[in-house]
Amino acid sequence: MIRIQTYRPEYCQGIIDLILPIQQIEFQVPITLEDQPDLLQIPAVYQHGNGNFWVATNAENRVVGTIAFIGFGGNRVALRKMFVAADYRGKTYGLAQKLMDLSLDWCHEKQIESIWLGTIPRLEAAVRFYQKNGFDEVAAENLPLEFPRMPVDTLFFCKTV
Repeated sequence: MIRIQTYRPEYCQGIIDLILPIQQIEFQVPITLEDQPDLLQIPAVYQHGNGNFWVATNAENRVVGTIAFIGFGGNRVALRKMFVAADYRGKTYGLAQKLMDLSLDWCHEKQIESIWLGTIPRLEAAVRFYQKNGFDEVAAENLPLEFPRMPVDTLFFCKTV
């Protein structure tokens, strides 16, 4: 059974244990925990204003998925930290879609106008997933000035909610 809930401090290490291997080993993204201090400061970075952070756990309470928003510039949010453990990807669990649907519902409740995100081209499945969910590619020069851009990101998307 998969359970999705708002971040609580007891999930901090589980989030790190999920995200870092996906970034570093699976996709060879040259990024460390030190490059992502937000992972150690989730309430301060994500859980205020129009931001939030959700955690998906399995029956053993292991973190198997995450999705987060950082609010910026009015009713806009930046989608961050969308990760799903390899054994929970695909249609069997539909976890990525459940996380996306939950976050979109939350956006409607909060009257969010647009969701922005950055990624890298080698995350092809993620890019297809975002496109399938109505995100349109945006040139870097057309990003809002306030968008909290990550240095590794070179591909950008936006969805009007």
